[in-house]
Amino acid sequence: MPVPVAKGDELELKVDSLAYGGAGVARLNGFVVFVKRGLPGDTVRAEVTKVKKSHAEAMTLEVVDPGAPRVEAPCQHYPTCGGCRFQDLAYEAQLVAKAGQVKDALARIGGLPDLELEPAVPAESIFHYRNKLEYSFSDTPVGPGLGFHKAGRWDELIDVDRCWLTTDLGNAIRNSVRTWAREHRLPAYSQETQEGYLRHLVVREGRNTGQALVTLVTAPGELRGEESFVETLREFPEVRSIHWAVNDRPAEVTNLPTRVLWGEPWIEEEILGLRYRIRPNAFMQTNTAMCEVLYALAAEYAGLTGEETVYDLYCGTGTIGLTLARDALTVWGVEASEESVACALENAQLNGLSNAAFFAGDVASSVEELRERAGPPDVVVVDPPRAGLTNKAVRRIGELAAPRLVYVSCNPTTLAGNAKEFVREWGYRVERVRPVDMFPHTPHIESVALFTRDVA
Repeated sequence: MPVPVAKGDELELKVDSLAYGGAGVARLNGFVVFVKRGLPGDTVRAEVTKVKKSHAEAMTLEVVDPGAPRVEAPCQHYPTCGGCRFQDLAYEAQLVAKAGQVKDALARIGGLPDLELEPAVPAESIFHYRNKLEYSFSDTPVGPGLGFHKAGRWDELIDVDRCWLTTDLGNAIRNSVRTWAREHRLPAYSQETQEGYLRHLVVREGRNTGQALVTLVTAPGELRGEESFVETLREFPEVRSIHWAVNDRPAEVTNLPTRVLWGEPWIEEEILGLRYRIRPNAFMQTNTAMCEVLYALAAEYAGLTGEETVYDLYCGTGTIGLTLARDALTVWGVEASEESVACALENAQLNGLSNAAFFAGDVASSVEELRERAGPPDVVVVDPPRAGLTNKAVRRIGELAAPRLVYVSCNPTTLAGNAKEFVREWGYRVERVRPVDMFPHTPHIESVALFTRDVA
């Protein structure tokens, strides 16, 4: 069948649903068109921007008939800022759309059309929920700006006055650093010319401990205004750790070695009664309140009685594994990042949990050796990156034949693909799946899935 649209066409489309990633889904005589800035229920006038054999993409020019349950977006930077996608969509509709994406992926990709999801867990707070934000510096007529990229642009930045995803403390820290940068007339780094000095500011908060860690990222060169930078941040009693990192590459990265300018090398956070040290590059879920919900759900699905051997694969800094260790016989964690493993071992010691051990290694290559050392697992927990489990990892985990497999997912499409393999190739059943919304106003949705299989 010939493609019914061409690039540049203007179409009137009725948006039916949201696709994973945030675009609206419309159909033109059965042909799918993904519509940016189109919400479910809207009739829009849109311009086609890209055409493929299977689908087209379009940008909304005008909402002809608003059918979505809209609300007033409180942020002055919306929708220009690329951080939030759905501030003008009622939160209840966001949650329904995200749960629908999980169900659709499991049916369409996973081959599980009859699977009933458990009710999606709504976010405890739809604003001010992030415990970590990364800001970029830019040049403005009045000096350095500090904020986020414009939606869909790598070369344009917004100087943010107030971000609704962080706290009052986070906003105040950012604004004070911007004032410091302007007083010292420090030039912002330009991605286009690759000239300038100030690159990023990273602010991390321990939401349950009231502690904050700040990292300044610059281009190479002496840190100018170091003493006043530290003095500016020490005005905030919550700031316990101040770092400086140098990025000598064009790529915009913040996961870099740091030098401590003042304070401890870490701050601490408390999750479900356990204490964790957070260093500049340590992974921690960015919504503390919903992280506790997510980990409690994983523990519920694990169904521990105190006699189980648990494998915690892609264990990061050990947060899930240590949560489970209180109710398990032993926990064995594997993680590729040596820095994260060092943090996991430190966190186990910090909490007096001697039945948890953590090792650095590639999961797919390490589980066979781990089984020889630890014995077969009763429960396997996986929390893979957004790309999901590789084919090799699925095979190695399937060969473990653990009676219970708990899968913590940040991407419904890769969860669905992995679920299909575990069910068809390794004899597992999908017992339970529950979406957890950790990131309101964004397309992202977490899920926890429980797979079981009969003991041979």
